[in-house]
Amino acid sequence: MSAGTWERFEHDPRSAQAARLRASDRDRELAIEVLGQAYADGRLDHAEYDARSTAATTAKVLADLVPQLEDLVPDTPCASLEPGTSGFVARPDLHGQAVRMWAKDRREALTGLVGITVITCTIWAVTMWGGFPWPLFPMLAAAVNLLRIQMQEQDIVESHERHLLKREKKAIEKRRKDAGD
Repeated sequence: MSAGTWERFEHDPRSAQAARLRASDRDRELAIEVLGQAYADGRLDHAEYDARSTAATTAKVLADLVPQLEDLVPDTPCASLEPGTSGFVARPDLHGQAVRMWAKDRREALTGLVGITVITCTIWAVTMWGGFPWPLFPMLAAAVNLLRIQMQEQDIVESHERHLLKREKKAIEKRRKDAGD
């Protein structure tokens, strides 16, 4: 289980404010996904998986999901200290931010493919029309990069989440250090 699992919920079910909110189908599906991974990893036996997945699918509020997951998903330090607050506040937008970063990567790869295609084909058409179609090689490389980004969405998003969490932790440590001085 990744440390960013709690951030994948729209509202962190561990927080007092979110605990009383009604659980959505997406929240229940996420809990079932985590339980399925734990079962596949051998951390739950079949009976416990059945009991917990039944409890997760019948959960009414977010707080009902916490006991099913808390011993399977590591707690992460809250991701940031929001200005004007006296304590740590969880950043539930971490997953959304990582997805936006992946979408930006995909746009950049598509722009790169289009740019390389236009430039190399223009050079080829001006200098050696009808000759060996060498622009296919850089176009193919750019297309493979775009395909890789598209096919590895989940891995790339998780990588961005880890990077964002690490950056937030460093910022928190710096604030603590600055506040202590």
